[in-house]
Amino acid sequence: ARVHIPNDDAQFDASHCDSDKGEFGGFGSVTGKIECEIKINHEGEVNRARYMPQNPHIIATKTPSSDVLVFDYTKHPAKPDPSGECNPDLRLRGHQKEGYGLSWNSNLSGHLLSASDDHTVCLWDINAGPKEGKIVDAKAIFTGHSAVVEDVAWHLLHESLFGSVADDQKLMIWDTRSNTTSKPSHLVDAHTAEVNCLSFNPYSEFILATGSADKVCDSFLVSVCQEMKSRDSSVKLYQTCGSTIEKNVLYMVLHGDVHRVHWSPHNETILASSGTDRRLNVWDL
Repeated sequence: ARVHIPNDDAQFDASHCDSDKGEFGGFGSVTGKIECEIKINHEGEVNRARYMPQNPHIIATKTPSSDVLVFDYTKHPAKPDPSGECNPDLRLRGHQKEGYGLSWNSNLSGHLLSASDDHTVCLWDINAGPKEGKIVDAKAIFTGHSAVVEDVAWHLLHESLFGSVADDQKLMIWDTRSNTTSKPSHLVDAHTAEVNCLSFNPYSEFILATGSADKVCDSFLVSVCQEMKSRDSSVKLYQTCGSTIEKNVLYMVLHGDVHRVHWSPHNETILASSGTDRRLNVWDL
């Protein structure tokens, strides 16, 4: 799909003014609407979709089954097959159940992580190609969690590091160079409820945030710590260096369970969060 994002420096045509909304143009206007360019059949609902940073034509998706699908949309027609048949370019195998977490490595082209309800994280290198047909088996399966793994994310500045969070209330930091896939490099009792999401800061290699369904205090808490250790709350900020533990330094109220946290790519102190209260909160830390 394609959409024209408003430009602060644009010259507006007065004929496109919406007096009721007090806006020029907008996403409901002729020039601002979302235009769908290509439709591709999919196996059931799309739990999550992510494009590869090095090649945005390559899109990975999570399905209601255990498979992860990979599409190169330049190889598909603009209109889907009327039969509804799904024809992915690659089918990634390794999980036993569905899931939602999905992350491409921004430093290593073709390296993809997936989190699953089967308590595991799978790693694939799609550059290796399929062994038979379109099927690619997992390069590694990480088994440290004891409950549903909700989210996974590559470190943005280190090609071998990634984090995972799960319903076991844990945050785990993994190093793909390690000889074991059953024990993380760092383990944190991150929250007192399910941990739903995490996000690495794109500017600081030592900072990440997590979001949780913490029902106890139902709050947004930003803490800075070392060696990946912290006190509990709904959303937290971590500093991943050093070996001593610092206490929480900032507390902010949030009204619902947190399902997404994401750092601004333009400002190292801006963090956005969203949750079950139907709010998008933007924080300047």
